[in-house]
Amino acid sequence: MTRLTLITQPSVPLEADVITPDRFIGKSNAEIAALPVQHGNQKIALGEFFAVEGDGAEEIEVAGELARVKLIGAGMTQGRITIHGNVGMHLGAGMRGGQIEAHGDVGDWAGAEMQGGQIRIHGNAGHGLGGAYRGSPKGMNRGLIIVDGNAGNEVGTVMRRGLIVVRGDSGDFTGSFMIAGTILVFGRLGERAGAGLKRGTIVTWQPAKLLPTFRYACTYRPTFLGLILRELAGRGVELPADRADGCYRRYCGDLTALGKGEILVWED
Repeated sequence: MTRLTLITQPSVPLEADVITPDRFIGKSNAEIAALPVQHGNQKIALGEFFAVEGDGAEEIEVAGELARVKLIGAGMTQGRITIHGNVGMHLGAGMRGGQIEAHGDVGDWAGAEMQGGQIRIHGNAGHGLGGAYRGSPKGMNRGLIIVDGNAGNEVGTVMRRGLIVVRGDSGDFTGSFMIAGTILVFGRLGERAGAGLKRGTIVTWQPAKLLPTFRYACTYRPTFLGLILRELAGRGVELPADRADGCYRRYCGDLTALGKGEILVWED
């Protein structure tokens, strides 16, 4: 295992996309410490900000107040990163494999445009979780994101595939312009959930105010959802006991778009 401990707080956001197993594997302690990170308009060695212990390995542990450290795990394809402390924007953005576990709050755009792998956030997430960057035609396109706390606006925007689970509340425009995929929100959906939804599924276990461009279809017990929840329970993610059973009201939409998506609202 390679351990990084923040020893110098950056004065401006630090772009540390070199902190991935892909860049560490096979390198010595000195080579890892010499990897360049972007601090403002300067490239500075990683070792100027982090104490580095261990040689290159598939598993990385990062500790400290990392709210100004961006792009950890961006584009990673393998291995595991464990973070102790709050962390900045773009965590795991564009990742294609491996696992990231963050014990703290996470900034905006976590898992943006990811194409595989898993992210587990034991805190709150910012805006754009699993979403698409401005002007991009496609957001999250495979993989799994689990947030134990709340998430900000635009969760899963333009999502193409994959699963996002928010155990708390989500902000406005959850699942907006989704092409496909599944978003589960155990808490409350924000305003305008599913705006522009083409396909895909959004599920909530709290009463929801939906856009008028969604139409009620039926009330039923979706078999696929039971399979997903069983898999999540095996990962330590379970619904509260009083929400584990019941039917779901199915609303189809967004009728201003393709209209083949759905929002399922739990009914006791």
